[in-house]
Amino acid sequence: MKKLVLLVLGLVMFVTRLYAAAPPNILLMISDDLGWSDYAFMGHPQVQTPCLDKLAAQSLTFRRGYVPSSLCCPSLAAIVTGLYPHQNKIFCNYPAGRVGSKEELAGRAAMINHMKALPTFPRLLGEQGYVSFQTGKWWHGDYSSGGFTHGMSKGGHHGDEGLDIGRKTMQPIYNFIADARKNNKPWFVWYAPMMPHKPYNPPQKLLDKYKGRTDSIHLASYWGMIEWFDETCGQLLDHLDRQGLTNNTIVVYLTDNGVIVQPDGSFPRSKLSPYDGGLRTPIMIRWPGKVPPRMSDDLAMSIDLAPTLLLALGLKPTPAMQGINLLDAEALKRRTAIYGECYRASGRDMNAPLKDLYHWWMIDHYSKLIVPTGKNQPELYDLKNDPEEKHDLAGKPEHQETLKRLRDMLDRRIEIVSQRSNSG
Repeated sequence: MKKLVLLVLGLVMFVTRLYAAAPPNILLMISDDLGWSDYAFMGHPQVQTPCLDKLAAQSLTFRRGYVPSSLCCPSLAAIVTGLYPHQNKIFCNYPAGRVGSKEELAGRAAMINHMKALPTFPRLLGEQGYVSFQTGKWWHGDYSSGGFTHGMSKGGHHGDEGLDIGRKTMQPIYNFIADARKNNKPWFVWYAPMMPHKPYNPPQKLLDKYKGRTDSIHLASYWGMIEWFDETCGQLLDHLDRQGLTNNTIVVYLTDNGVIVQPDGSFPRSKLSPYDGGLRTPIMIRWPGKVPPRMSDDLAMSIDLAPTLLLALGLKPTPAMQGINLLDAEALKRRTAIYGECYRASGRDMNAPLKDLYHWWMIDHYSKLIVPTGKNQPELYDLKNDPEEKHDLAGKPEHQETLKRLRDMLDRRIEIVSQRSNSG
């Protein structure tokens, strides 16, 4: 009897060690065109986001997260590669030329080839035995171009069949997770639905709910789309709970770029712009038992996610990755400044990003500098006291020292970027 008890105990210990050593799964949730303040936990007075509010409370949540470029394609490419647009050469949504023309097709092929040549995050995970699943927005042809082992997008315009995710179904993700578990494989899911991105067509109950909170049908529709997206995130998180996967799954959330939707439906000073309305996003990382939940005002960037997750798995980021480990308190403390680059939506030369760059931006603590590449003057903002960037301080005598300090910092960064780009 004693031998049997010892045998059972040994078996239990073995199984416990086996599961404890299992590499974590990763669920990356990316919203599309969602303003940084348009969440209940970020203080919006009307929008309700109960699922993301709960996730934020369970996560290391960076309220001051940023993407380097405020446009869908380059922002998503920066996330999946951990590189700035000037590095991965994916900096615009569309190559120049009429859709279907030789010029446009050649440019699109060049963009896809850039992605195929890069050590993307899913490609690096695949070398460690992970399976990965692309859903939602994807601008780079077939999902395999990004190193995903599985996916929904086959090569059509920014996602084709992948765009069914969220708006029509969640089942492909559930099926993928089930297959990965059946084959005893750690997994990575890219959930990037075109939500709350236009078309704004939320379920009628949500549209009616928000029509009672505003006279603008545009705002009501946009707010309804946000809550609809929030519901889909809740469905994914509930699925992890039901399958017993929550404790061994790292959940990450951010948006690809923001918008500031006006009552007339326009969104100025946000998407495609160097302002926080297009660049800023909350960034969340939830890993139960590993990452203590807290709200942080440290500066974080989307290019930090690939190196952060690789290091969490015991892997080394590639030498080209310039992001920091967001789980390293000392690295966060050392970082005081971040920068980025905004390009035109249509690119002329897929091998020369800087030809289409129209703004640099840099944030040092709460001071933000915007430098256009043309003849326009730089802009300076105090984000702590003016988060909506309404008051340009660049021409104020009392802010000239700050302006010069940030300009010197950015000039040094521009010089490095230019040298790197010219060297190929």
